[in-house]
Amino acid sequence: MVRTIGLSKHFQDKTGLKKAVDDVSFEARPGEIFGLLGVNGAGKTTTLRMLSTVLNPTAGSAEVAGFDVQRDPQKVRASIGFMSTSTALYGRLTALEMIEYFGGLYGLEGARLQERLRYVVQKLQLDEFKDRLCDKLSTGQKQRVSIARTILHDPPVLFFDEPTAGLDVVSSQTVMEFIEEARTSGKTVIFSTHIMSEVERLCDRIAVIHDGRLHGEGTVQSLKSQTGEQSLEKAFLKLVGYATNPSETVSAG
Repeated sequence: MVRTIGLSKHFQDKTGLKKAVDDVSFEARPGEIFGLLGVNGAGKTTTLRMLSTVLNPTAGSAEVAGFDVQRDPQKVRASIGFMSTSTALYGRLTALEMIEYFGGLYGLEGARLQERLRYVVQKLQLDEFKDRLCDKLSTGQKQRVSIARTILHDPPVLFFDEPTAGLDVVSSQTVMEFIEEARTSGKTVIFSTHIMSEVERLCDRIAVIHDGRLHGEGTVQSLKSQTGEQSLEKAFLKLVGYATNPSETVSAG
């Protein structure tokens, strides 16, 4: 489970105080995909970075798999897998070497490491290119390697930050099918995206984030009902206070 209470992250820059995330509270449960839906710069990535202990919150609190992100950061990191399209592979390592390297970072060794390596190679069908340099892999193959290193230590919580950004249809399909399987296996999955069709396909519940604040939470259908809109896109726009035609005046949710 992942739980945040009043989670906030404020930065000081040349223009003054920037509230990247401001008083965000939600709960994601095992066996569900919880979506963070928002435009680029809304605060989704900053939220995930706090949950993964990369950033310390300015205020509020968060628990991941029962561990406080500030009091037990090592236990939090051992309990999560984090995948993002922006996370690069080491080009001079083979696919298998890359995954094994991350196994060491996760504290896996010996027979347990070899067992998990065999599992991910079989699960993600990596055998045909496991000994190829990462620089020589196709985009889809690189994604499978990224998934493998994310799940190698079998974490109960998975974070996906815009994982299909820049991918072709086939590669995106691979990622989404894996996320669906993670839900089926009882993982707690947080999925950050701005793509409405992915939310409608994958997410059991969503939190709409805009300018660092939470503007709505619920199922896709409940947010449509709440806003009186037939499409998720229009419901989203209404929740964040964007007028969809000149005659509308919509206040922020």
